[in-house]
Parts: sequence; C-alpha cells; structure tokens
Amino acid sequence: MTTSPSTRTHTEARIEADPDLPVVRITRDFAATPAQLLRAHTDPELFARWVGPDGMRTRIVHWDARSGGSWRYVAEGHGGEFGFHGCFHEIRPDRIVQTFTFDGEPDGVALETLVFEDLGDGRTRLHAQSLVDSFEGRDAWLRSGMEVGVDQGYAKLDALLGDVPA
Repeated sequence: MTTSPSTRTHTEARIEADPDLPVVRITRDFAATPAQLLRAHTDPELFARWVGPDGMRTRIVHWDARSGGSWRYVAEGHGGEFGFHGCFHEIRPDRIVQTFTFDGEPDGVALETLVFEDLGDGRTRLHAQSLVDSFEGRDAWLRSGMEVGVDQGYAKLDALLGDVPA
C-alpha cells in the first residue's frame, strides 16, 4: 500500500506499507549531509524546531541522544497534548535505531531505523522504517494522517538544515 502518489517530488516523503510485514517505510531526499541530518535528529533543540505538523509546538521532556539513551517529548497544539517516548538503541554517523511509543497507545511500541544515505554533492536520502506490533497498528498509523505531519515536519527540517553545520 502506498499512501503518497508516485508523482511526488524528491522533497516530499514517499510513505509505503509493506504488504507482508507490519512495516511503514518513508523515503525522502534532503539538500544536506548525513552529519547534518544526524544532528537534526539527535540535538533536542533542533529536533523540537522541526518535528511534527504545522501548528504544533514540541516540548522536550528528556533527551539523552546516545546508544543506550532515551527520550521523551510532548507535542502541544490542535486542541491537546500528545506525548511520545522511546529509547535510542544505537546512534552511528549513518543510522539511528530507536523505539517509538505514543503515550495514547502504550502497548504499541515501534522499532524504528533511520538510515542516512550519502548521495554526494551535499545531498542525503533518508530511509526510515518503522516495524509496528501488528498490521492493525500499522494501518491505524496510516489512517491517522501521519503523512501530513511527516511532510510538514520535513519541510520545516529542510528550512532548518541551512543553519545546521555540516
């Protein structure tokens, strides 16, 4: 199942559901180096500036971005507060492996892997994969409108990356 049209440009995320596994895959290109994308995903001040849909404010509650560390943030806006938390299992220059849990679904822990593929010339392709606990959970993510938050968040990240040292 693909939730994003194949005609989208490289600056919009391609979101796909694996037909055989409860997995969501997101692919998107950025005009940035892998080091810049890694920093934007691991520096709490930078992360809070871009993650999520427009109109939401992210408050970092806890952030220990290292292999074995953990994180928690709360997204505020659109009439509510939405908490998320997880653990950084591994952080390397080319990838992050972490868990992701929405407080509203505490049994729905996803295992996420972000890979930063260096395309050369200061460009990087982000490959994100989220292994969800069930097909039902995966399909609920897809029905939630997650593509809006992904596209709007990554657009904010694009604007921010020019200020992130390479």
